[in-house]
Amino acid sequence: MPSDFHFDEMVTLLGYFGFYEVKKGKTAGSRVKFQNENNIPILLHKPHPNGILKRYQIKQIKEFLNL
Repeated sequence: MPSDFHFDEMVTLLGYFGFYEVKKGKTAGSRVKFQNENNIPILLHKPHPNGILKRYQIKQIKEFLNL
């Protein structure tokens, strides 16, 4: 599992699987929602300040995408 996987790289990866970011408004803070054409959601917090995903986030995305 990479230790330097950036949020922007994850957005690109999810796009490959048909997911897109859903804008949640000004009060969402660091919460981000992605969904695909079947309205299947992926919810997570955008890591800050450097944008590097935590290991548990990478693991959750891998499990969700069956990788």
